[in-house]
Amino acid sequence: MSRARSIWLVARRELLERGRSRGFIFSVLFTTTIIIGSFVVPVLIFGDEGPTRVGVVEPAPDRLDSAITTTAAPGTKVGTAKAQVSALALGGALLPLAGDIVVAPPGAVTPASQTGCIGAATPQLTLLLVLQAAPKDCICPYTWRYPIVGQIPYKGFFDFAAARREADRLAARGYDVYLRPSAAFSTLGWFNDPLLSTALTHDSVELAATVFHEIAHNTLYVRSATPFNESFAQFVGYRSAESFFTERSDTANARQASDRLNDEMVLGEFYATLITRLDSLYATEPDSAALEAGRTEAAVWARAELLGPVGAKLRSYRLGNLPERPINNARLIGATLYRTRLDLFDRWFERHGRDVRESVSGLKELMQGADGDTAFVRLERAVPP
Repeated sequence: MSRARSIWLVARRELLERGRSRGFIFSVLFTTTIIIGSFVVPVLIFGDEGPTRVGVVEPAPDRLDSAITTTAAPGTKVGTAKAQVSALALGGALLPLAGDIVVAPPGAVTPASQTGCIGAATPQLTLLLVLQAAPKDCICPYTWRYPIVGQIPYKGFFDFAAARREADRLAARGYDVYLRPSAAFSTLGWFNDPLLSTALTHDSVELAATVFHEIAHNTLYVRSATPFNESFAQFVGYRSAESFFTERSDTANARQASDRLNDEMVLGEFYATLITRLDSLYATEPDSAALEAGRTEAAVWARAELLGPVGAKLRSYRLGNLPERPINNARLIGATLYRTRLDLFDRWFERHGRDVRESVSGLKELMQGADGDTAFVRLERAVPP
């Protein structure tokens, strides 16, 4: 009997046997309907024509430069696209893109869309966006409440369009908003956490620190104490990376991990001072004009500090456009979440023989029953200057 005939007989027997089960028949019909519907329904509702706005990562589509700068008439085909793209800044996701590059008629892309494309965010590979918000006159995080973990000053989105809708909703209510990509997340040990491919774009030190950061969350988590939890994980991440590379005689990467933690601590002190200045401004309850003037003045001070004494203390970080950023309370809260009182964790680390395992074990015991702001209170009492 031929191989093809044998396969047919086995397949026929399986189909006949399984076909007697109503559950099998229902599951096949249901799955087939879902698959067909996922292709047909979007086309019926939205159609399959029309332009798609994207932000290109790489490789750049053929003749993209000439397409951007062309003076050809609307409707002229100036190239083709066949690439992986991420429309992060435009509310999209990582998609394969293929098709013609055609000149759009005047007014087809609104100024608001152009601004969003250029200024909102740099298109990049990501699978997760994190949203934060705060009033313009207070360093007070907008919070979301969840079961088990309590109040959290950020919200993660796998749906980019939903993230932008929520950000726009809060901005319309007068909040400063900050929407950023995230390379990883933790389910606090409830499930196996994935190492996303987007994290692999980092260098070895940052990748190791990210992995240890998320493991730290699985080891110790204090309810409703996000600044403590994130700063603890940030400290453990870099100290663990330093230890990891030291044990493998990779002194260059070990030093890099140590330098980055130094820079985190330097920036943490800078942001704490900046927030103190802003708190003093907001305490005067200024009107809108005075508020804007005060925020601008604070931004000027921050720029001078970053380009001066703060920048001089940095060992590995490049400032990039950080000195040019305007004041955004949501962004400041995001920056300090991971850099709050890192000096306390460093003192705890020193008092436990600079051993990561001993430090984490001792801190876990110290935090039993802690909640919210009591976490930092306990740690500060345990490591007096």
